[in-house]
Amino acid sequence: MADKIRLQKAIADAGICSRRAAEELIRLKKVKVNNFIASIGDKVNVEFDEIEVDEKKIKKENKVYFLLNKPKGVISTSIDERGRSSVIDLIKTEKRIVPVGRLDKDTTGLLILTNDGDLVNKLTHPKFEHKKEYEALVQVPHDWVSLRLQDAIKKLERGVRIANDFRTSPAKVKILNQVSNDRYYLSIIIYEGHKHQVRQMLDAVGISTVELKRVATGSVRLGEIKEGEYRELSKGEIQELKK
Repeated sequence: MADKIRLQKAIADAGICSRRAAEELIRLKKVKVNNFIASIGDKVNVEFDEIEVDEKKIKKENKVYFLLNKPKGVISTSIDERGRSSVIDLIKTEKRIVPVGRLDKDTTGLLILTNDGDLVNKLTHPKFEHKKEYEALVQVPHDWVSLRLQDAIKKLERGVRIANDFRTSPAKVKILNQVSNDRYYLSIIIYEGHKHQVRQMLDAVGISTVELKRVATGSVRLGEIKEGEYRELSKGEIQELKK
């Protein structure tokens, strides 16, 4: 007989959403266990208890893990009320998957999608400080000299204030290539995931973002996958992400 586990974990394990999102559904009284409205703190036996989320019964599913190179113009949500193209539409699977975190509409690159709620929680919860690496094509003011750019990079590496007076943790930044007098490719590594964080960080030091691409999450790298294409993660990659 399986041991009882917290209800929000059971919902996450079924690939419905993250644990935090499951807690919110429970608070909104959208979850039932054996036909009774559930409460925060409830525990369930997934083999015998009947769990409903939004009046739909859930069952334990095999876990799937995909790495997508998100194209520009596609949103990173499961459902969009405006009917826009979503990352979910790009992956052929019958499983109910969700994106791990988000990339804004104009940002491309690595996005993991899965029905493993535990992994979603681990990769998105701030306490885990999961590494995310970006490559950014940026433009600096025309009158900047190289020392001004180096000074801006040092500020990013110390941490800067962005929206809602949030101060970012120290980042790792280096110049990859100079494209023209005022355009550069930068590598930027952060350990947080605030909305539009990289763009806001660059803006805070006077640098404009022209293009932004995420190239790595933890030890998993984007590689040579073309925009709009995807692949399944290897067992080794999944194990590394779960560490």
